Amino acid sequence: MAFVSQLNQFTLSVTSPQTQFTPRAAAFAPNSVKIGLKPIEKTRIWTGEFVRERTSFRVRAGDKEENVPEKEDGPAVAVAEEEEEKLTPVPSEIDRLKKALVSLFYGTARGLSATSETRAEIIELITQLEAKNPTAAPTEALSLLNGKWILAYTSFSGLFPLLTRGTLPIVTVEEISQTIDSENLTVQNSVQFAGPLATTSISTNAKFEVRSPKRVQIKFQEGIIGTPQLTDSIVVPENVEFLGQKIDLTPFKGLINSVQDTASSVAKTISSQPPLKFSFSNSNAESWLLTTYLDEELRISRGDGGSVYVLIKEGSSLLTT
Repeated sequence: MAFVSQLNQFTLSVTSPQTQFTPRAAAFAPNSVKIGLKPIEKTRIWTGEFVRERTSFRVRAGDKEENVPEKEDGPAVAVAEEEEEKLTPVPSEIDRLKKALVSLFYGTARGLSATSETRAEIIELITQLEAKNPTAAPTEALSLLNGKWILAYTSFSGLFPLLTRGTLPIVTVEEISQTIDSENLTVQNSVQFAGPLATTSISTNAKFEVRSPKRVQIKFQEGIIGTPQLTDSIVVPENVEFLGQKIDLTPFKGLINSVQDTASSVAKTISSQPPLKFSFSNSNAESWLLTTYLDEELRISRGDGGSVYVLIKEGSSLLTT
């Protein structure tokens, strides 16, 4: 009995007990063809009493080494590669620009300590984002404007004296934010300060009117100085390093705790008082704001005198970038 397999113009004859290879035609020069035997399946042969399995071989012609595994290819491989590409999303150009912009804010104290070179790079990225603004008419997308926005950068010099207070050892500017209520057309600007024993805030309330697809007119109504809110107790370290020398603070803990108790008593008395409200003069009661870029997590606005504001939506991953 013989089993014949045909591939690449070769015939494989299987006889017992020897296997012979007989070429059909001399298609190759002598000694130029290497015959590689590669097991591909088992052939079942019926003998009348039982089934005996034999290993079949595939004949390959070529100059490659024997038993070299063939590269799998086909629709399944293409689908697997396509699925892998889907699992790894490619950041868009806008996402890349936003991350690059936010990374430049690091160490600038919201623009206060930015160098001229850094400012130039920031303005360049802002200009690129404005050219790719996905919201052509921001004032018509009030749902995107709605919510709390955290100030990340500004070129407005009027805020710099306020930001400078945040560089003092005992007082820091924790947050500057703007909350927009699109349903009631109100805006609240707020600055939160933190001290050793308490936090407080200064805020302004205003109404706004839509004047164009990108511009709103803002009319300030009142300012509010919030009552101080007590913070946790001061944690005194065991020692501090000063001019290369370690100073033991253990003997001062009693004195610090006494001062803290007195200050807490005063803060509690102040905290029980209502917030202090103040009004604006007519010359400072109105302003305008032009939104030049807006999406679900980033907003760029320009105000009086060409000042720029970059704000990030509360909860956005850009705040932790």
